[in-house]
Amino acid sequence: MATVITMPRLSDTMTEGTVAQWLKKVGDNIEEGDILAEIETDKATMEFESFNEGTLLHIGLQEGDTAPVDSLLAIIGEQGEDISGLLAGGAAPVAETATEEAPAAAKEETAPTTEATAIPDGVTVVTMPRLSDTMTDGTVASWLKQVGDKVEEGDILAEIETDKATMEFESFNEGTLLYVGLQEGETAPVDSLLAIIGEAGTDVAAVAANFGTAAAPAAKAEAPKQEAPKAAAPNTEAPKASATTATKKVSAINSENGRIVASPLAKALAEEKGINLAKVVGTGEGGRIVKVDIENYVPATESAPVTASIPAAPVGEISQREEKNSNMRKAIARALDKSQTENVNFTISIDVDMDNAIASRKQINELPDTKVSFNDLVVKASAMALRKHPQINTEWTVEKTIFNEHIAVGVAVAIEDGLVVPVIPFTDTKSLTQIGAEVKDLAIKAKKKKLTPAEMSGSTFTVSNLGMFGVDNFTSIINQPNSAILSVGGIKQKPVVKNGEIVVGNVMNLTLSCDHRTIDGAVGAAFLNTLKLFIENPVTMIA
Repeated sequence: MATVITMPRLSDTMTEGTVAQWLKKVGDNIEEGDILAEIETDKATMEFESFNEGTLLHIGLQEGDTAPVDSLLAIIGEQGEDISGLLAGGAAPVAETATEEAPAAAKEETAPTTEATAIPDGVTVVTMPRLSDTMTDGTVASWLKQVGDKVEEGDILAEIETDKATMEFESFNEGTLLYVGLQEGETAPVDSLLAIIGEAGTDVAAVAANFGTAAAPAAKAEAPKQEAPKAAAPNTEAPKASATTATKKVSAINSENGRIVASPLAKALAEEKGINLAKVVGTGEGGRIVKVDIENYVPATESAPVTASIPAAPVGEISQREEKNSNMRKAIARALDKSQTENVNFTISIDVDMDNAIASRKQINELPDTKVSFNDLVVKASAMALRKHPQINTEWTVEKTIFNEHIAVGVAVAIEDGLVVPVIPFTDTKSLTQIGAEVKDLAIKAKKKKLTPAEMSGSTFTVSNLGMFGVDNFTSIINQPNSAILSVGGIKQKPVVKNGEIVVGNVMNLTLSCDHRTIDGAVGAAFLNTLKLFIENPVTMIA
């Protein structure tokens, strides 16, 4: 059954995209995970991979063409499949395919579907956006609009949890929110039905009931068309009732599902201040907790500690609890599994004398408005070493090795849900203080889940530092498509030999994980020795 591929939303501010290059042509066989095209957004040019398999039957935009998000980009289906109905803008092929496969008795039932699924004038179907280059599905963290609400272009419809962050999703259409396809906490693949916007009073029950059911025409035929409006009715009233209730309660907990409705910034501030969101009165729309509510919160005096009501588990009792894996955790698992499966890894280590680095950093930080960390020194030194060893700054593909002539160092940052890698573009051209300021800013945004996809894309090399956690040395998994990642341990005092005498020295261990398909052992060793030279002589990095 043919699948319509629309222009993806590859950044939180993207409204339209340009096809920079097609990597597949009409008639090509498509596997899930194949790169279909390179899409130029408002922030970067990103590879767009297919989440479907089949034959590329139609290309809706030629190279250099620009179109709004959700415009027809391509159609994938079976070889020779009739897609004329899809190209005409309706759901006719769904009905035609169902008619071909269904017995004669079912033809009369499926025939009316062609008209029922036609999208009325002035109605827009909003699908789950692709808010990051690795996002495959999203979770509705909270709805900021309810069915029946007026929606203006630019209004925030919902907060969507991706594999990397929780991001506000704004509307590019105006009208009335007629239908909500996913409730808060529900997860669905990219391009699934998220909402329908149109003129107030428009009947969209048939559109909602038949959206995305091309893969299961039998189920569509069995389901009575009369049931769809009944399903839509509770969506029209229940959210309004819960919003009214929220303004009367002390907390902003939804009366139906117990969910606390708060903005991502409010959640981050509450966590930082140790505030229980359930005790905060929300002044935002529908009782939503916003930043000012956290800043103005004054805890009430409690007669007894909260822990007094929680019974202690009996000694020796076996107990477990389950937590749903976040989209970020799933994405990390997929990426690491892919890296370990595809890469041919080897590691090499070296110890670095940090005495000069410690003294130089102290002098640098005595300058006004200057703050440089040891990690900043490592990032800068890595960028300079990459310039001298371009083989490390590469990417492997089956047919060719890509040499990145620019240098963009990714810095691994641990957050509550996992790990993200914000990127310092053109790292080798920046001073230590510039790198320090950018790393600090990106780390703050990462912990607040405010990083944009563009800020996490395009690394050519990665640095992971666990030294601040007291780790001496460790081995990192390569962050694809990079060919190498540097693991940085803590600075430890150890006996070292200097000028023929054993003295106490400050030593830091560096471990380089390499993809043997692009990097040989001697190349990796040469890179580490150059890196060691820069770090041990910080004056060489001051420009």
